[in-house]
Amino acid sequence: MSCLCLITWRLRAHASGAAPTIARLGFRNTTERPGRSVLAIAVIASATFILISVDAFRRGDIDPADRKSGTGGYPVLVDLLLPMVHDPNSRDGRELLGITNANVTVEPLRVLPGEDASCLNLYAPVNPRIVGVSQKLIQSGRFSFQSSLAATDADRANPWRLLDAEDAGTIPVAADANSMTYVLHKKLGDEIDLQYGDRRYRLRLVAAFADSVFQGELVMSGANFLKLFPEQQGYRMLLVDAPAAQASAIAEAIEKTAGDLGADAQPTAQRIAEFHAVENTYLSTFQALGGLGLLVGTIGLAAVLLRNVLERRREIALLRAVGYARGNLFAMIAAENAVLLGLGLVVGAVSALVAIAPAALERGIRMPIGTNGWLLLLAVTVAGLLSSVIATRAAWREPLLEALRSE
Repeated sequence: MSCLCLITWRLRAHASGAAPTIARLGFRNTTERPGRSVLAIAVIASATFILISVDAFRRGDIDPADRKSGTGGYPVLVDLLLPMVHDPNSRDGRELLGITNANVTVEPLRVLPGEDASCLNLYAPVNPRIVGVSQKLIQSGRFSFQSSLAATDADRANPWRLLDAEDAGTIPVAADANSMTYVLHKKLGDEIDLQYGDRRYRLRLVAAFADSVFQGELVMSGANFLKLFPEQQGYRMLLVDAPAAQASAIAEAIEKTAGDLGADAQPTAQRIAEFHAVENTYLSTFQALGGLGLLVGTIGLAAVLLRNVLERRREIALLRAVGYARGNLFAMIAAENAVLLGLGLVVGAVSALVAIAPAALERGIRMPIGTNGWLLLLAVTVAGLLSSVIATRAAWREPLLEALRSE
């Protein structure tokens, strides 16, 4: 709005700048109908804003070896249909999983079966799946948190510690930020009523992961898990810490060797990519709408340009009579079109960059627009030039003598 107000003021001031004479005539033509010109700029700027700002939130690939990423530095995740009673890091456990590399370690997780709490579930979960984590994982400080209820420096440095906090009547749990907001429709500090058999438990959300593999479940400490669900023996989820280059081979070996347990192993990066695919699909839809709006705005700009030319046909006829060639008219009309189109693109782009600055600083700087966006902007520029050609042809076809007589 600030940019549009500034442009309106400049147009009403009839500012022409230091452009060449022919182009300056085109620039001055935009001041004849300031309201019409600003409306065309506003439509293009709004569509450009959507196109750039939405694309900046698109999720990309992550580094599975990064301990502070959504994978926690574990490149492989294993879901077991039947619980594993052995310690997966013991000799019997490693033999059962087919792990022969001494550099590979496994973090076992206890699981209470329940409903998927991720974006892959179309329905709101009533009793979400619960995962119990060991003290080793809590103390490791892996994964990144988007927010938490931490009140001390130690808890802020490692929000995992909040899962060990004692709270009368409630059990502290953590959830992925996206699942918490868009699937569970909760926020930090809210409580979730969990029905398990004839018992009911109150779970309190104390921390939110940032784009993690835990989008389908709630996470609590292993001690609380055993206290609430002692009958859930063994481990049904495994996080495998191994060299990222060997992730696919290790996943295949575990699925083959632990087939009796119904092992389903996959790279954690692939699991997160499945979550990202849903989010990126929504973003693509909004971006397509923004692109459609940009094309409609360009067509509207062409209509405004053509109407301006038709309203000034007597002036254009006079220019033709005193010696202006078709190339001069095209340069004048193209300059008028270019200033409206360019201002719309610049205003929308600058506003979008301001809007996405916080997200860019949080996630890292990346190109705010992809290949499809650049192609769309190129198509808009070509469409603007074509509209200038059409307007020039319309002005040149006007009968010269009749227009001069009316002038």
